[in-house]
Amino acid sequence: MSQPTQVNGAVIDAVAGTNSSVGAVAPAMAMGSLYQTIGNSVAMAAANSVYAQQQGWVTAQSAGTLGVTKLFSQNN
Repeated sequence: MSQPTQVNGAVIDAVAGTNSSVGAVAPAMAMGSLYQTIGNSVAMAAANSVYAQQQGWVTAQSAGTLGVTKLFSQNN
């Protein structure tokens, strides 16, 4: 087992400063990550909504075209 050695005070201060800095920044990093996730989810929801609207218009247009075709194909 190694013998305990004396550590320079500057090293202790640097490690303590780094630890407190990391602890202070962690909540801000967590909130930043949360905001990015929420922003991505909202963007995906908007993209899905646009896609669904486009597909609805395609369906409505094809149904209208089919209806007009059936009307014109009737014999009087």
